[in-house]
Amino acid sequence: MMKARLAAVVVLGACGGGHETEEIASVPIDPVAGEAVFVVNGGDNSISVIDAARDEVAGTIELLGIDYPHHIYASADRTSLLVAVPGSDLSGGHGGGGHASGGGAVLVLDAETGALRAARRLDKPNHNATYSPDGSGIWTSQVASPGQVLILDAATLATRTTTTVGDEPAEVTFSASGTYAFVANTASDNVTILDPETGAVVDTKSVGDAPVGAWPGVDGRMYVDNEAGKSVSVIDPATRAVVATLPLGFTPALAAIAPSGQLWVTDTENGKMVFLDAATGARLGDLVTAAGAHAFAFSRDGTKAYVTNQKAASVTVIDVATRSVTKTIAVGTKPNGIVVR
Repeated sequence: MMKARLAAVVVLGACGGGHETEEIASVPIDPVAGEAVFVVNGGDNSISVIDAARDEVAGTIELLGIDYPHHIYASADRTSLLVAVPGSDLSGGHGGGGHASGGGAVLVLDAETGALRAARRLDKPNHNATYSPDGSGIWTSQVASPGQVLILDAATLATRTTTTVGDEPAEVTFSASGTYAFVANTASDNVTILDPETGAVVDTKSVGDAPVGAWPGVDGRMYVDNEAGKSVSVIDPATRAVVATLPLGFTPALAAIAPSGQLWVTDTENGKMVFLDAATGARLGDLVTAAGAHAFAFSRDGTKAYVTNQKAASVTVIDVATRSVTKTIAVGTKPNGIVVR
């Protein structure tokens, strides 16, 4: 039934660099009422949509004309989704030239059906795309040495600002307060801090080896997962200082403060979620999810966590209060980015 629907098509021009004009499309699904979880399947070029009330896949949005979609973000009003397409398989890690030498893309999807609203190809691969705090801009990186951050107009996808940052920038994020933007420069071992209104560089902070993302915590701090360094650096946006470095002993994929106040970090090597004391870094326990544990997101009410398992083609549902697995949901191959709508 889904395949009988017409694909939503946008004809694209590249932003430069001699790319040919190509078509990108999506095959939308019937809307999922209420809370839904969107899981990007990098190996299938698709998005699994989980009905959060039943914790079952309600439909799969097919993405056409692209390869290896990666991370996904929602607009503040939950009406639009942004998908970054680096064009290469990052399930094995981000260092060592894991990104393709070709271009990337930004896709704007309807958050109800997955219909493609707009798209733009980019000259360089990009790790993610996210809305600015006021919703007027879309921020995305250009993975190169040196790298860049592009600020696109959210309505037209035209470039408004280009800022040079460190080498091979990966995730672009904002502090919980929206005061600063943070760019993790994987090959420079540092994080660039930018003004969210102008895109200008405000500061650069050294962190651990091969940072991938500076993840905003509900406590206001930023938690930087250092992939090769096997640690988490903690940045206080109020002072722009690195206030702690927490050794892990495993390769982190994502770090976030849970509603319980604990620091949760996915251990991608061992397929686990690890629970830490956010202040001291002391290990409080761990929970096996599945092979290649990667990104995770909490439900709106904070009672559940959804974890993508890249090497198991599944999503693990965790009860936050008991830190126990309640369900495992089969999705597409190499699931990575995840967002709750």
